[in-house]
Amino acid sequence: MDDKPYIIDYEFCFPDGGIKKFNITFAPETFTIINKNPESKPQWTKLDQSQCNCCPLDPKEHPFCPVAVNLAEMVESFKDTFSFDDCLVRCITPERTYIKESSIQEGLFSVFGIIMATSNCPIMSFFKPMARFHLPFSTIDETVFRSTSVYLFRQYFEYKKGGTPDMHLTKLDDHYKKVQEVNKGMLGRIDMVVEKDADMNAIIILNAIAQIFSMEIESNLNSFEYLFNQVE
Repeated sequence: MDDKPYIIDYEFCFPDGGIKKFNITFAPETFTIINKNPESKPQWTKLDQSQCNCCPLDPKEHPFCPVAVNLAEMVESFKDTFSFDDCLVRCITPERTYIKESSIQEGLFSVFGIIMATSNCPIMSFFKPMARFHLPFSTIDETVFRSTSVYLFRQYFEYKKGGTPDMHLTKLDDHYKKVQEVNKGMLGRIDMVVEKDADMNAIIILNAIAQIFSMEIESNLNSFEYLFNQVE
């Protein structure tokens, strides 16, 4: 394993020539985000401000929401931006660079997703393995495919340890229901500070994906079965 921090850079380039750059750095062993501005904690990031219903953290021991603290820079930067404004988004990872002409909300949901997964939130840390192989601008189908694949990978290691693998994806479905609660909690927080809708819609997109994922599991992922039908 490489002992150097893993770094992802996001750049939002606007038609008027403006650019907003964000550097996201992760600890190599845990793939936890390293917050470079630990002292910058707006009021809305306090844990007891719209705390998620499923959150197991105690405000006395954890005064701030770990996800909100790490999202604060981006939320504040885009709080007066409309979601459908055009931009070019560039995501630079150690392996490759992704570029897409997009709306601000699409770029933000991609960044918000990886930040939420790597902030040591007791609920969202479940997605750290998928975050390590970050795919910017992923479609709903890509997200469902990747999330299910990573979960089954997890069940393989559970089997190797002598445990009982969850091949019916029951625990995965339960977890995505908790993710929806986290998204609702974040919407409550962000609503305290934003003036326009870019930040809010990024979370709404993430929540829509979580809802669709739950529906896919309930239908036994039938919409993907055709990919595995052998051709005679």
